[in-house]
Amino acid sequence: MMGRTAGHYPIAVLAGDGIGREVMPPALEVVEQVARRFDFTVDWVEYPWSCEYYTRTGAMMPADGLPMLAEQKAILLGAVGDPSLPDHLSLWGLLIPIRRAFDQYINLRPARLLPGVQSPLLRADRGIDIMVVRENSEGEYSEVGGRMFPGTPHEFAVQEAIFTRRGIERVVDYAARLATTRGGRLVSATKSNGIIHSMTFWDEVFREVMAGHPGVDGRLMHVDALAARFVSHPHDLDVVVGSNLFGDILTDIGAVIVGSMGMAPSANLNPEGEHPSMFEPVHGSAPDIAGTGVANPIGQIWSAAMMLDHLGETAAAAAIMDAIHAVLGESDIRTPDLGGTATTTEVTAAVLQSLAAGDRAPA
Repeated sequence: MMGRTAGHYPIAVLAGDGIGREVMPPALEVVEQVARRFDFTVDWVEYPWSCEYYTRTGAMMPADGLPMLAEQKAILLGAVGDPSLPDHLSLWGLLIPIRRAFDQYINLRPARLLPGVQSPLLRADRGIDIMVVRENSEGEYSEVGGRMFPGTPHEFAVQEAIFTRRGIERVVDYAARLATTRGGRLVSATKSNGIIHSMTFWDEVFREVMAGHPGVDGRLMHVDALAARFVSHPHDLDVVVGSNLFGDILTDIGAVIVGSMGMAPSANLNPEGEHPSMFEPVHGSAPDIAGTGVANPIGQIWSAAMMLDHLGETAAAAAIMDAIHAVLGESDIRTPDLGGTATTTEVTAAVLQSLAAGDRAPA
């Protein structure tokens, strides 16, 4: 049998702002360690695009930024945001252009309660392992609309949500196929009782797509009831699919019920691999703790593991997750967001040490 051909991956790195700059180096170090173990190489191509870059240049990235990113295999993002700059400028100046230019129409966010982590829910003993599939390219987050009569008593704003058959079909199909690899259950977040046009359309297309997946138990649930379900019965949920807005909100709930926003990873996927996908933790730049050395690096490290899995380095991704499980489940080394006193550096060192122990383990 022929041996595995070593891969080589140029990866764009955007550390961003705040704690993004603090948690990115740990993730790079972890990836480099598993790369040596599993015989592949990475080239980090770093870009300084951030709110600080905007302050200097008047833009979140240069005019040729997207073509530069297109040359890379994947994008690893830290966190973007600064109190000095309105959030919509940073979001629409960097993240959304990347997601849409590279057709990253799937936003994948796991909400998994890891060993040794305390959930704020009283009855989490049955476990939490939810995978949320968020439509990532259209929906409620559109630029269609505007404002009239600004600064007058007659001022008003119109914001349009854009839902296409193609957009709904492909995200539901992805979620259904994902469900077949897990528990076989899929819940679709809707609000068709109140949002009469777009959400009834979403429901209709959901049913049509699910007819092609008879092995998946698919059902619709109003998003408010589903949000409550995340809190009351998270163990009953397997895969959840939602629109851009609904998926965004539900995943923040998911992050909190499994212990901390600092642990939550995400992937912005172009499943066909025609463009680079982007991987990022969801904790934001956290300016309140930036510079204090206590940011949780696990969300960034887990995002890097999702990146490796997407690139086909599944064994390396699994090794990283095993190390995270070992550190959280077998030690008390954890950052303050998880009730501990460890620093970013100490948690990173523990993960690297666990990985090194795996390197020495007999085959």
